[in-house]
Amino acid sequence: MSNHIVPLRTYYLVFLTLIVCTAITVAVSFVDLGRFNVVAALGIAILKATLVVLFFMHVKYSGKLTWVVVAGSLFWLGILIVMTAGDYLTRVRTGTFG
Repeated sequence: MSNHIVPLRTYYLVFLTLIVCTAITVAVSFVDLGRFNVVAALGIAILKATLVVLFFMHVKYSGKLTWVVVAGSLFWLGILIVMTAGDYLTRVRTGTFG
C-alpha cells in the first residue's frame, strides 16, 4: 500500500474536471453530430473513467502489480467488446425489426 498523500487541491481539480466533462457531455447531446454523437460521448466517458481510476482509486500512486491488474482488466474488456461486436456485425438481419 502506498503512503502517498494527495493534496486536497488535486481532488478538487479532478472533481471540477469531472463536472465540466459532464456538462460538455450534456451540451454535446443536444448537438446533432450524426454518428459522432456516440464517439464524442464515449470519448468523454473514457476520460472521466480514467480520472476516477487514476486519482480516486489511487492507481496513479500504486505499485506495478496494480498497474498490471488494471492493464489486464482493460485487455479483458477489449476481448469482450471485440467478441460482442463480432457477433453483432455477423448476424443476418431478417424480419420486420432488421
